Amino acid sequence: MRGMRADIGIIGGSGFYSFFSEAERVEVTTPFGAPTAPLTIGEVSGRRVAFLPRHGEHHQFPPHRVNYRANLWALRSVGVRQVLAPCAVGSLQARLGPGAFVVPDQVVDRTWGRPHTVYGEVGPVVHVGMADPYCPNGRAALLASASGDTPLVDGGTLVVINGPRFSTRAESRWHSAAGWSVVGMTGMPEAAIARELAMCYSTVCCVTDADAGLEGEEGVTHLDVLQVFADNIERLKALLLRTVAALPDAEASGACSCRHALDGLTLPFTLPG
Repeated sequence: MRGMRADIGIIGGSGFYSFFSEAERVEVTTPFGAPTAPLTIGEVSGRRVAFLPRHGEHHQFPPHRVNYRANLWALRSVGVRQVLAPCAVGSLQARLGPGAFVVPDQVVDRTWGRPHTVYGEVGPVVHVGMADPYCPNGRAALLASASGDTPLVDGGTLVVINGPRFSTRAESRWHSAAGWSVVGMTGMPEAAIARELAMCYSTVCCVTDADAGLEGEEGVTHLDVLQVFADNIERLKALLLRTVAALPDAEASGACSCRHALDGLTLPFTLPG
C-alpha cells in the first residue's frame, strides 16, 4: 500500500511529470466527482509525493471549470497534508517583471460561480479561518529554497480573477492601485478548500506577463503566458525539488496551525486520509 500513499502534494502543469523516474497512477473517487486527472505518486528527494495536473492531463479544464474540491479531496485521500501549488500570474507592479517568482502571503478572491466549499450541502455550518491563507511551514521551505538563478520575492498579495479572459486595463489598474502584487485565475478557491480540509497549502507565483495595467505595456495574450512559463519551467521545477526536501517531516508538520484549522468544529462528515 506504500505506493498508494504520499505526504506531499504538488498541483501544477503537465511539465512536472518529469519529477518522477518511477511512479504509479492512482485513480481516486470523491464525493465531488472525479479530480482533473489521476494522481501520479512517486518518490522525490526522499519524500513520497503525489502530483496532480490542475488543468487536466491535456490542459482541457479552464480555470473556472477546475474541480478544486475533488482535487484537494483526492490528495488528502492518499495521505497528503502538505500542498505546493505553483501557478502562472500577471504582474501588477513594475518591479515584478516576467520571470520573477513571488511567494505571496495574502490572497484576494474575485472569483464567482465556482463551488467554494466542501461544506454547506448538509449541516452543521462550518466556518474556517483564513486570516493567513498560506502555510507558514510551506512558505518558509519555499523561501529557504531560493537560489542564485531563482531569487524569490517574499510576500505580496495574489488577486484571483475568474477568467478565462484576461483583465481589462481598468481592472488591472484597479488591482494595481489597491497595492496587490500579482493576478492569477487558479489560486482560489483552491487555498480555501485546502484550509477546509486542514491541509497545509502554499504557492509560488511565476510572473509571465505585465497584465494590462502597467504603463507602456501591451495587453497580455495566451501565447505570451505559455512561452514565458515554458522558459521558466526548469527553474520552477528545480525550486520545487529543493522545497520538497526542505519541508518538515510529517511529525513536525503536525503542529502547524493549518492542521488544526478544524479543531473544535463539528463536521458533517468524516474527512478522508
